[in-house]
Amino acid sequence: MKRDVKPGFLVPPNRPLRPAAHGWATAVLLTERWLARNERVDSLLEGLMPGLPAQERARAQHLFYGVVRWFSRLDSALTGLMGRAPRTKVRALLLVAGFEIIEGGTAAQVVHHAVGQAKTLASDKEAGLVNAVARKMAARLAEPGVTLAEEFAHPAWLVARWLRQFGPDPTRRLLAWNQQPAPVYARWRAAALPVPEFLAPTRWNGFYEIQAGHWDEVRQLAEAGSLYLQDPSTRLCVELLVPRPKETVLDACAAPGGKSLLIADAMQTGRLVALDEEGPRLARLRENLNRAPPTLTVALMPGDLQVSGPPFFKAFNLPEIYDAVLLDAPCSNTGVMRHRIDVKWRLQEGDIAQHARQQLALLHAATRLVADGGRLVYSTCSLEAEENEGVIRAFFASRAGGAFRLERQILATPWADGHDGAGAFLLQKR
Repeated sequence: MKRDVKPGFLVPPNRPLRPAAHGWATAVLLTERWLARNERVDSLLEGLMPGLPAQERARAQHLFYGVVRWFSRLDSALTGLMGRAPRTKVRALLLVAGFEIIEGGTAAQVVHHAVGQAKTLASDKEAGLVNAVARKMAARLAEPGVTLAEEFAHPAWLVARWLRQFGPDPTRRLLAWNQQPAPVYARWRAAALPVPEFLAPTRWNGFYEIQAGHWDEVRQLAEAGSLYLQDPSTRLCVELLVPRPKETVLDACAAPGGKSLLIADAMQTGRLVALDEEGPRLARLRENLNRAPPTLTVALMPGDLQVSGPPFFKAFNLPEIYDAVLLDAPCSNTGVMRHRIDVKWRLQEGDIAQHARQQLALLHAATRLVADGGRLVYSTCSLEAEENEGVIRAFFASRAGGAFRLERQILATPWADGHDGAGAFLLQKR
């Protein structure tokens, strides 16, 4: 899965992508840049110029996401078919065509279309290469994968880890889940207004699935604060925390602020402090906090939880201890790979243990801010026991754990719960 290429023809850094006239060609541009610069998928999409029509923009995202999801299988199908590496643009074009074949497109039609696109995006000579290579690639893609990792385009080490932890059937279901486009969910916030018909009810109270073809209305409602785009799994840690009116609550790793806003809507009155380190995500956190109920006192604090003890908050005239603290810790994101589709290609095997060490340090730091009798919820969007139960066991094996008791825990898995995976643990201070 080599992605290093010569950079001479690439889009210069920090310059927005200029999309082509339609979604297919734009997907090729996105794939080309992803291959060349290893940029995060969400950052690449934000770089798209807004001039692309909504339907073509959606098509570009669908094709590009498909390439990233199925990258290892597509790349394997291309291996050895060319005497030397083609230009990155040509490789990107072949990958987009390959995804269309995986998705069920007729090979002859897909190849014909790809050749036509190559004449515009590349050259006539390269179009001939695309014609020859795409036909052979289609034949390879028709063959089933030998292993689960090959069949579902996941790193072999990660699949092996899940097989040990969950067993064969749940692992297969998880892999299949990750490879499907995710529905778009919204949390309805405007209790006094009727819910629009294009928001389909779900089994999770307050959450709705957005039906296709209504993005303009959704954007207007989001800007007005009537709804917030959010996966139902995010509710789990907040439901464990049970934030109440008139309490003082700390969201200790708050950015980008979706859970902060959910806490705010539950409280309505009281004081909410949102803490996170300096960085680009603080702008999104500020934007979300600005949508909090006006009856609630809200503060945004840039800071590192591990060094932000009671004196730090006192210096800014904020509460030194809190009735409830949410620690939604940075993690491996293995529970949200359906949404964060490039995580599996960035995650390394040693990262999970490293995350667990950081999570335990953050948990110890958070305990200093919990009032006697107060509540602390530790949560992740990881499926890994090492980052969930393992961190909690290590905490209770420490001296600090003696001041708390574990009241309740939730471990959500996509194949059982129908939404992103998560772990959440409610700790009560004695």
